[in-house]
Amino acid sequence: MREPVIKAMEINKQFAKKSILSNVSLEVQGGEIIGLLGPSGSGKTTLVKIIVGMLAPNSGEVLVLNTKMPSLEVMSNIGYMAQADALYEDLNAIENLIYFGGLYGWHGRAAKERALEMLQLVGLMDHKDKLISSYSGGMKRRLSLALALYHKPKILILDEPTVGIDPILRQQFWQEFASLRDNGTTIIITTHVMDEADRCDRLALMRDGEIIAIDTPTKLMEVSSANSIEGAFIYFGSGEGEAV
Repeated sequence: MREPVIKAMEINKQFAKKSILSNVSLEVQGGEIIGLLGPSGSGKTTLVKIIVGMLAPNSGEVLVLNTKMPSLEVMSNIGYMAQADALYEDLNAIENLIYFGGLYGWHGRAAKERALEMLQLVGLMDHKDKLISSYSGGMKRRLSLALALYHKPKILILDEPTVGIDPILRQQFWQEFASLRDNGTTIIITTHVMDEADRCDRLALMRDGEIIAIDTPTKLMEVSSANSIEGAFIYFGSGEGEAV
């Protein structure tokens, strides 16, 4: 059996003595899309920040590519899209991408070509020369995804990536996620949108800082006798079902 690409072991995290994550363990295989599904405050963002290496757990550890996090070397293999857009508003889209690419060793013509490729992917070519300060919220989300993908990471971690974008673009995003997965990229996506959960290979249902169930969407619905992911979440969240 192959070694997991990501392994979180008994993660606990508190802020001001309040428990945010409680004994969370998670293994992620290479080339899969795994969704962390749960309401706001369930611990999804805290968990992915610990996986990326932005936060340290109070106890437990995370291995990414067989290396204990945080690790600067491993972080260069991760593309991370946060909930808040970290963009330079006094620069345009191309300038943002080229600046970011420089941090990963992309320079000159190759850097600009890659920037244009990413702008085409996220549908921003017509706005490439506009200052980010003039962008709408949805346009900023698109550019944030382009930044996360720019350096061709082995692992992509996306925190609520489709918030604020229209349904057509959301469909295009998910088509790209599937294509990346099929080419070997490992993807973790946090979401509270139930209809997006069906698109994941596996789902980890989170509530109150714990993973209450994890399996394929089909298996979760089968075990809970539910006809939707929402129904499965309610079933496991009620304490009636045992985690799978």
